[in-house]
Amino acid sequence: MNLNVPPSPGSEFHRSIIDAMPFPVLVLEESYRIVDTNNAANQIIGMSAEEARMHRPGEVLRCIHASETSVGCGGTPFCRSCPIRTAIGKAFLGEYPSRQVVQLLVSGQEQMLEMQYLMTVAPLNFENLRLVLMILEDVREISSRMLPICSNCKQVRNDDDYWQSVESYLASRLEIHCTHSLCPECAQKFFPEYAQALQIHTKSSAKLPTPPAPEAAP
Repeated sequence: MNLNVPPSPGSEFHRSIIDAMPFPVLVLEESYRIVDTNNAANQIIGMSAEEARMHRPGEVLRCIHASETSVGCGGTPFCRSCPIRTAIGKAFLGEYPSRQVVQLLVSGQEQMLEMQYLMTVAPLNFENLRLVLMILEDVREISSRMLPICSNCKQVRNDDDYWQSVESYLASRLEIHCTHSLCPECAQKFFPEYAQALQIHTKSSAKLPTPPAPEAAP
């Protein structure tokens, strides 16, 4: 693939799609070099899409290992176990690593910083080219979001200013589906006659007896 060839006119639609995405997006080819980035990625890495081309992810994300060798990203022993490079390799094999937590030590202005991302990687075929799409979500931004919750009924308020149960909120936003049980305190409060039996059942389920070892043959 010739990385010096500018995007074709037919890619303008795809350009508008990735620029509309709020998360940093990097498009990579089989040597793990960047062929395109979106506006959100450009703000994170501090360079334009044209400047990022020909570089590898660790170089534009300022991974400290990428600066340890003249080869750059991929040239150190650490790179063999790098979760980002591993996920990209899986995507080129047709897999879809989704929302994996990755940690990077990056070079800051005065000191090293530890960055955490949720990374999703997916294979992408475009104009007969084998590419990979990498999406990064900053874990700090996700964990800093405040979720309004009622101090009495424990319903939560969503972005549309409607109140809903925690179960329905998790199911609609994160595709997490809850099952229901009773903690020991609530079992004792509402069903005291069954509380002891419930605790015994829970403990016995958690500590199943170890099967006896087979007897040695005579």
